Amino acid sequence: MKRMWAVDVEGNGATPPEIIELGIVEMDGLRLTGRVKHWQFRPQLEITPIVSRIHGITNEDVANAPPFDDVVDDILLWLEETPIVGHNVRVELEALSKVLPGWKPAAAYDTLKVARRLLPNQEKFGLERLGETLGLKDAASQAVGGGAAHSAPYDAAMSAILLERLLTPLSVTERDSVLMDADIINARQGSLL
Repeated sequence: MKRMWAVDVEGNGATPPEIIELGIVEMDGLRLTGRVKHWQFRPQLEITPIVSRIHGITNEDVANAPPFDDVVDDILLWLEETPIVGHNVRVELEALSKVLPGWKPAAAYDTLKVARRLLPNQEKFGLERLGETLGLKDAASQAVGGGAAHSAPYDAAMSAILLERLLTPLSVTERDSVLMDADIINARQGSLL
């Protein structure tokens, strides 16, 4: 397994949403490397009060932040075409693809799919719940120097740590199979034969 980025975005609550926060943490194999990148962006439309209550980011917090377009080149330098990891990673993939023309990661591994496959008796599969149930909250916070659920860097770290926790006990062959099934870009197509 090679280098990849665990990714999380937070939005402004508009339709369609604008990215107001992006957090990425680097993984080498299943281990965090300690490289973390965090951006906040000033959206064109204000952050709605309901989403501010969820992620805690207010219009005042991003008033002096650059618009997303001003840092596209920087983001592309970090992400490159490296595989990404995220919990319900389709959200990140769709949001980033809209604002990063031509960007396509080599793979997009969904930790939600991994958790559903490897924890079949779990009742709820939300990232915050899984982190609490598996005792990963402190590790995620330490990985990014603080934070809590619904902070993009924290949620990216939680996704990475969750993936590590779930895949480490497996053989290489089992890991490869789980990751292949969890890759939403290169999903295996079922056969009718």
